[in-house]
Amino acid sequence: MIRAIATAFFAALVSLLPVAAAEQNADRVTVFAAASLTDALEEIGTAYGREKGTRVVFSFAASMTLARQIELSAGPDLFIAADVESMDYLDQRNQIAKASRQDLLANRLVLVAPANSNVALTLAPQMKLADALRGGRLAMANVDIVPAGRYGKAALTALGVWTSVADKLAQGEDVRAALAYVARGEAPLGIVYATDARAEPRVRVVGTFPESTHPPIIYPAALTPEANTNAVQFLA
Repeated sequence: MIRAIATAFFAALVSLLPVAAAEQNADRVTVFAAASLTDALEEIGTAYGREKGTRVVFSFAASMTLARQIELSAGPDLFIAADVESMDYLDQRNQIAKASRQDLLANRLVLVAPANSNVALTLAPQMKLADALRGGRLAMANVDIVPAGRYGKAALTALGVWTSVADKLAQGEDVRAALAYVARGEAPLGIVYATDARAEPRVRVVGTFPESTHPPIIYPAALTPEANTNAVQFLA
């Protein structure tokens, strides 16, 4: 009974979303984007708004979380993911304007520690990562559904150390949550994107994972079928 009520409530809530989306101001650009793009896109959005007089509204989260939100409701004008899989998910469901899809950015994966930490570790096969944690946990984005987490798991697996730390994880809902664990000193080490580390002065980079240890980190962007003219200009 509880499950039935919850399902009915969720369906009713979702049914309202397209109506709200249809009433959005045509002079506003709504962007769903990977959490790792928060700093860069907010800066770009502010500059664009100043120049064009168009408000840019962002929603940042894990890429697949956003993709599933888009699938359920007509919401954003533009989607920028941190992996190809999340964009493919929408592409296969005809939820993006296929001709607008493009690979916009790339990134690197790094191991970080609190800025005041003295830990040193060479990122190489069979490295002593578990020992370097010193009883603490390794901060990562969710390794099952978040791109940064999946890239991190792939890298650790390729280096032969995944099994030694698989039960020593502090998993965040997105890569910025993992970054925060390290920045606050709640985790002695974490795996994030190089750009995340650059944006957070409370962490330092211990090492950069070889690109050969994980799939290419690509950020595809695409307009949605409902995108307005301002969104086309903003993506350009």
